[in-house]
Amino acid sequence: MINKYTCQNGVRIVLEQIPTVRSVAIGIWIGTGSRNECEQSNGISHFLEHMFFKGTKTHTAREIAEAFDSIGGQVNAFTSKEYTCYYAKVLDEHAQFALDMLADMFFHSTFVDEELQKERNVVLEEIKMYEDTPDDIVHDLLSKACYASHPLGYPILGTEQALRTFTGDSLRKYMADYYTPDRIVISVAGNVKESFIQEIEAYFGTFTAKQRTERPLVPTFHPQKLARQKETEQAHLCIGFNGLPIGHSDIYSLIILNNILGGSMSSRLFQEVREQRGLAYSVFSYHSSYEDGGLLAIYGGTGSSQLDVLFETIQETVRKLKEDGITAKELQNSKEQMKGSLMLSLESTNSRMSRNGKNELLLGRHRSLDEIIEEINQVSADDVNEMAQKIFSEDYAVALISPSGQLPAALQS
Repeated sequence: MINKYTCQNGVRIVLEQIPTVRSVAIGIWIGTGSRNECEQSNGISHFLEHMFFKGTKTHTAREIAEAFDSIGGQVNAFTSKEYTCYYAKVLDEHAQFALDMLADMFFHSTFVDEELQKERNVVLEEIKMYEDTPDDIVHDLLSKACYASHPLGYPILGTEQALRTFTGDSLRKYMADYYTPDRIVISVAGNVKESFIQEIEAYFGTFTAKQRTERPLVPTFHPQKLARQKETEQAHLCIGFNGLPIGHSDIYSLIILNNILGGSMSSRLFQEVREQRGLAYSVFSYHSSYEDGGLLAIYGGTGSSQLDVLFETIQETVRKLKEDGITAKELQNSKEQMKGSLMLSLESTNSRMSRNGKNELLLGRHRSLDEIIEEINQVSADDVNEMAQKIFSEDYAVALISPSGQLPAALQS
């Protein structure tokens, strides 16, 4: 049972009581991320996430870390393109303490210059570490190819140039602009009483801020082909197709299509590229949904000498899926994989907190497990085949990172 409560200032609270566990997960979800940035501020959402752990008016950075260690709890945060989350998971007896600490970090972080300089260096090292993993940065390059100058094409970590300009004042201004009550959801799951909602409201239900009225710029999909030269052992290839926004009525047809294409070990890409031809160790597909757009992506990594064969094999796999359609066995197996994955993911308080927080923030609604399973069961082979025709009939974007920086021959003609 999910209890939803909206504070007078617009902050939303969702609480799922799970009396059979001894833990509680608390998450503060804010509807802002890298797509709310401009070129000059790219990375500020992620940097602000880091700075929340660097000291408040009453706790140093070390004291924040020790506070959660001392109760055997966990505290962390992450930033995405459209939202940021600060969360903690603790034993149920420490739920109030965790809420107190998260609220202190949220409202009273100081952003002092000394900590800013230290954490700036930490994030610079994080960017360098990311640069050393081409199988990760190729996905950022694909976003750039698909969305060009739109903020959805920006890297979440930001750039070194922008990072060096951030100050305590710029962080506070960004918070004033985007950490507003209408963008905030507090999600709680675990062994707590319903009265815990009032404890949350005491912290988050009274602060005010000016709401922003402008709508984010709607992205346009660009079938660009981008390549980058980098000294690597493999060529890292990503192919991107225009997908569906979150909450779209046909989203489960696309999720099933993705699963059959490259979402599991029995998928067509895995079986053809890895098992049958031995072209790659890692090959997969995934779908990312945003508020007003989506991206279906295929990734494969292989030796440079096999890049053309890998690209042609992926293209042939997609062509067969589009022209011949899926089998009844693939449809059934994919549905069962999806249902199993969904149910297994909900066995922890942290995953339930995350699911409820994202649903409230991005969709504003919550469906029961039975309702979701029913929607999955209703997807037909015709639905999936029509989706394949729709997705794969459009031009696609390509991103490549390789020692030569040269696109596959099939794309150079």
